[in-house]
Amino acid sequence: MSNAKVFLLMAGLTGLFVALGGWIGGATGMVLAAAFAAVMNVAMYFGSARLVLRMYGARVIGRDEMPWLYDMTDMLRLRADLPMPTLAVAPHAQPNAFATGRGPRHAVVCVTQGLLDLVSLDELEGVIAHELAHIKNRDMLLQTVTATIAGAISNVANFGLLFGGGDEDAPHPAAMIATALVAPVAAMLIQFAISRQREFKADAVGAEICGRPLALAGALERLEAAARRVPMAVSPAAAPLAQVNPLAALQGGRMLRWFATHPPTEERVARLQALAAARPRAGLRRLHVA
Repeated sequence: MSNAKVFLLMAGLTGLFVALGGWIGGATGMVLAAAFAAVMNVAMYFGSARLVLRMYGARVIGRDEMPWLYDMTDMLRLRADLPMPTLAVAPHAQPNAFATGRGPRHAVVCVTQGLLDLVSLDELEGVIAHELAHIKNRDMLLQTVTATIAGAISNVANFGLLFGGGDEDAPHPAAMIATALVAPVAAMLIQFAISRQREFKADAVGAEICGRPLALAGALERLEAAARRVPMAVSPAAAPLAQVNPLAALQGGRMLRWFATHPPTEERVARLQALAAARPRAGLRRLHVA
């Protein structure tokens, strides 16, 4: 069902772009806006890993520095049938994690020092498995595509506002101003809705990778509670990548659901608990790390 919702949301985002471009910018304006957004987002796509690690102040680590974390990730990625990702640690007290990179062969999994200090090994496996699920599901590519379309919508709206008033067939200026304000917000809402659906999907696939949905559920509860107490100085642009909203403490822990990049943690936990209840106990194998 998650994939079907994402498909419908992507169709809605694309339809909004086509309709807006045809109404304001015509075919030429629509193509130019899409090309500009695509160039910007492709550049971000290929440089995203370095940029995001810099935003979080993270450093890359090797097996010699944290062999237990490296081995845990290695065993989980084998279960997920993925190449070994680059590992990084961010020096933040808030427990959190994220994945970035342009694809499975160029992926980075980053955890914060707060996460390593707080959660159990079982819960840490669940957290890393969730990030590996994002890589396996190619969510970084999907985020780039949705960002490209959302950016193109904003560009078309601004193009129409700035240059669309001289044509007799152009929309009324008041309508163009309203559209320039509403269309980017609508695109952002759809983009955030897609992000929330991918979090649900990563939870489900991550639970399959680690084999214990309740371990991931417990980790999410810990991370959410800590994120509300411990602030993290990170750019809002990088916040959607994190496993739970890292800016919850700065925002008082409350966000309008439609404007949230992450689904409610209680709903994520409930789905994982239902998944655990539906699975035979014999299927929940413990991943041992030497």
